[in-house]
Amino acid sequence: MDIKQYILQKALEAKMGARSLSTATRDVKDRALLKMARELRCNAELLISENAKDLEYARKKGISSAMIDRLTLNQKRIDEMADGLVQVAGLPDPVGEVLRMWQRPNGMSVGRMRVPIGLIGIIYESRPNVTADATSLCLKSGNAVILRGGSEAINSNRAIVSILRSAISSEGLHEGAVTFIDIPDRDAVTEMLKLEGIIDLIIPRGGEGLIRAVTENSRIPVLKHYKGICHVFVDRNADLKMAEEICLNSKVQRPGTCNSMETLLVDSVVAAEFLPAMAERFRLSGVAIKGCGKTMQIIQGIEPAEEKDFYNEYLNLTVNIKVVDDMDEAMDHISKYGSAHSDAIVSMDYAKAIRFVREVDSSAVLVNASTRLNDGYQFGLGAEIGISTDKIHARGPMGLEELTCTKFIVLGSGQLRS
Repeated sequence: MDIKQYILQKALEAKMGARSLSTATRDVKDRALLKMARELRCNAELLISENAKDLEYARKKGISSAMIDRLTLNQKRIDEMADGLVQVAGLPDPVGEVLRMWQRPNGMSVGRMRVPIGLIGIIYESRPNVTADATSLCLKSGNAVILRGGSEAINSNRAIVSILRSAISSEGLHEGAVTFIDIPDRDAVTEMLKLEGIIDLIIPRGGEGLIRAVTENSRIPVLKHYKGICHVFVDRNADLKMAEEICLNSKVQRPGTCNSMETLLVDSVVAAEFLPAMAERFRLSGVAIKGCGKTMQIIQGIEPAEEKDFYNEYLNLTVNIKVVDDMDEAMDHISKYGSAHSDAIVSMDYAKAIRFVREVDSSAVLVNASTRLNDGYQFGLGAEIGISTDKIHARGPMGLEELTCTKFIVLGSGQLRS
């Protein structure tokens, strides 16, 4: 069987899974999710063993430290995957929810109801936890999922999918509801992207190159974000101790993620007071600093930040620092260099904070909080399927509601159009 036939067969199997899930009750879906969580925990040793094969392969290929971090499975991350499944099971089922009803002059009632999208294709790199996260959200929202992970995580993903499919089958659901493309050939992605009318939505998760390639070649609608160029602006009215903690967390808590801070903007009024202590904390955490000319006058021994650096998503322990005259200059900088992902202000001035929230056009704008908090789990949505910077259909962390669409329903009593 060639790749084209293989992908078509897998997609048709997944489509059958979508039909099975579209009518499944909440109880059935929740039982499947809870069983998945139990089985992941019970098979942690197997998952770590399979993941070790992937890590060895990745290191031989010379994959970056950020990608290695994303690829790694350990007991903590397996527990987090299981916890995400449990949390999603506890969330309300959006399928069938009637958003509102209104009555027309002829007596008929018109409303909108949430329904599954259908079959969702997930194309992703490195992170094997995406396999469980995507499955949980798609299953709960009544969607089947066809997964195509990166070649570097193929052993981890095969093991996870085997566990998830077994749990689904035990609850009487079609195994195709979780379908995995287990060949690493890049042509598999190309063939997936041609299946308009079978796959209903594509969600790519990975680096900018992957997302652009998917978007440029897909015949299917794509939800995406290209980069996570995130900022924290420390205002002249900030609590500077709070600002230190927020900036440190935004950069170092997990630098290889799309919601980590890449550029720190500091109001010139407090720069001389704030930056020396902040720079020392960065250095103690292993952060390399690049600064504008004003920053270099305050912090000794740092690299100059070039224009191109402000467009860079480092995904490592490197940070740009720029001193700005005021909040307007900070917002202009974010507008020019940012990626509309996650941007934060640290300020005790309520009016400024509200203006920042209104004028910064990002998927999440935070006040006195770390950019690392822009996350479906942290927002109470359950495990997210991704963070969208699109403005149509879904924006920000995509949870259950973002994996549904709506259809109109009409309740009549014999009405006709004249």
